[in-house]
Amino acid sequence: MFNLSGTVSVVIGGNGVLGGSMAGALAGAGSKVVIVGRDMEKAEAVCSRIEAAGGEAMKVAADATSKEQLEAVLEQALAWGGRIDTLVNASGTNSATPFFDLEMSEWDRIMDVNLKSVVLACQIFGKKMIEQGEGGSIINISSVSSDPPLSRVFTYSASKAGVNSVTQFLAREFAPHNVRVNAIIPGFFPAEQNRKILSPERIESIMSHTPMGRFGDPEELDGTVVYLASKKASSFVTGAMLRVDGGYGAMTI
Repeated sequence: MFNLSGTVSVVIGGNGVLGGSMAGALAGAGSKVVIVGRDMEKAEAVCSRIEAAGGEAMKVAADATSKEQLEAVLEQALAWGGRIDTLVNASGTNSATPFFDLEMSEWDRIMDVNLKSVVLACQIFGKKMIEQGEGGSIINISSVSSDPPLSRVFTYSASKAGVNSVTQFLAREFAPHNVRVNAIIPGFFPAEQNRKILSPERIESIMSHTPMGRFGDPEELDGTVVYLASKKASSFVTGAMLRVDGGYGAMTI
């Protein structure tokens, strides 16, 4: 049910902590994986781990906010793997700038990386999945800050709320073509973009609102991404927001 042999997955942001772990999980389930990002040293490290475990991976340098560069990724992925079955949108950046100090340049940067990149990738890779005529899976990485929004991360929260909206809209748009569009809502993981805003006081607040009382390990997202990528396991799942958050979303106060 969770065998992804014969499939090709593209992981945008696959050179990051969470994206890299999910890329490894897809490869471990049998998928050929394309690692997309700007830092090729980190992408090479992910590819090496996948290959050392017996999987197949390639890396492609690209800015996920550039339509032209993502189109080039598609062409390279097709030349290598022959098809596209799964797209994971895992690019992300964050900021703790107070609202009244926010410059529009920072707003644009965060919105471009977190939301525009998702829209562009869904256009480019979703269209190819539809043209192939065999369905597919798009997995967008959202955040617990998308609903309800967290304090001190205004732009990030707004961008991730946008990811949720895009996910549900495209789930309806693509459903007649059997292309499923879902989102994973991670809780607090030790990813690079959130370390700089996690003061001891903020960590204490987060832990007090997380029933499991700890951060997540990147590998704890692996099962969810493989589940959503599997045509058999999640064939009737689209427009879903799957929380992997240690119970954070269950708290009301």
